[in-house]
Amino acid sequence: MSLDHQLIPRWRPGYRFQYEPAQKGHVLLYPEGMIKLNESAALIGGLIDGQRDVGAIITQLQQQFADVPQVAEDIEQFMEVARAEHWIVLA
Repeated sequence: MSLDHQLIPRWRPGYRFQYEPAQKGHVLLYPEGMIKLNESAALIGGLIDGQRDVGAIITQLQQQFADVPQVAEDIEQFMEVARAEHWIVLA
């Protein structure tokens, strides 16, 4: 089953995506701690703004990484993991 590309991801209340110089990368801060994101997750996370739907995020990253055929699958997988971990809400 494929993720609905019209869903709009947003960070859950209390979660904040930001660059953390001490970590030398992007992190997701939340009340109980912090998650350091890898480069791919940080690129996706940077596009989660509560306005763009999943399809728009996929389109933008497919244009940016035209030579990577599995971009859409990687983004869908990130969204599913982020939803399962309760980092994001998809509406």
